[in-house]
Amino acid sequence: MTGSVLVTAIGSFSAEAVIRGCKEMGFRVVGCDIYPAKWVANSRDVDVCYLSPPGSDGAAYRSFLAEVCEKEGIGWILPLTDVEVDAIQAWRLLDPQMGGLRAVVCMSGTETIDYCRNKEKIETFLSERKLCRTIPGRWLTRVFLSEASSGYGDMTFPQVIKPVDGRSSQGLHIVQDPAQMAYWSTALRRTSSRYLVQPKIEGDVITVDVVRDPQSGDCVCLPRRELLRTSNGAGTSVYVFRDEALERECQDMAAALDICGCVNFEFIESKETGGREYYFLECNPRFAGGVAFSRVAGYDMVKNHLNVFLGNGIEPVGRIREMHVSRRYEEYGMEDGQT
Repeated sequence: MTGSVLVTAIGSFSAEAVIRGCKEMGFRVVGCDIYPAKWVANSRDVDVCYLSPPGSDGAAYRSFLAEVCEKEGIGWILPLTDVEVDAIQAWRLLDPQMGGLRAVVCMSGTETIDYCRNKEKIETFLSERKLCRTIPGRWLTRVFLSEASSGYGDMTFPQVIKPVDGRSSQGLHIVQDPAQMAYWSTALRRTSSRYLVQPKIEGDVITVDVVRDPQSGDCVCLPRRELLRTSNGAGTSVYVFRDEALERECQDMAAALDICGCVNFEFIESKETGGREYYFLECNPRFAGGVAFSRVAGYDMVKNHLNVFLGNGIEPVGRIREMHVSRRYEEYGMEDGQT
């Protein structure tokens, strides 16, 4: 057995693939989730399951991680959602030693996460270096100050309003006309969140699984076109394809950001240009919900993510099959007394 890993948020979209990948590599898997084990089908697949406080409850979550890691002899932590990534990032910034935690946190460094979890910072970073096409944004407060007096009549529509640190399309609003812009600019300015305004580009969402080993500089990228998505942005039917130029662009971006392990870049493939024009949307600094799609097509992102933090390096890309891949759901029952 290789050792024990802690997988967070085992009810999330990527959890099944991550748990399976860890098991295949010989790890003992400890799982946790904010919901009881009986509510989470993936709890059947882990060796031990814990009820976790939410990552947004910083002090309680830090204490929980420290306690579980000590009790279970955890060597590696795999955070699966942005909430946990943010909680661990805050802990690292508060205390670089993380209270003496001996487990390796399997995610990129603090500076990289800071860029990835701030849509304004990463857009500026990438555009200044001319690494990809980006969608310039303006702060909502500035839009209000410059456009409200004219009734927003000088703006083109549709526009997108979204939190600068948003996740899973939460808090995102599509604005179709000046009246809607007037409403949302007034309503959202009263909140504590910071919002960006960007022109909406029509097209398909392109998701790229990216895994990079910073020691060797090796990087593998595998894109897919999302054909069906849930309301919070998780793909349920996709087409995995190859695009040498896009993959090279993602490799350059990953190197500039100093990505460590597996992340997920999202783009919009513009319909206005007839395709092949990709506009960067965001970087999710953890596994994509559809990371299993890459494995079906021929490359195991979970295994190679772990290989980076084990010091083994990543495997070459090999043969990838371009294909449609769809996800389906199954029902599982757990009686009282089962965990």
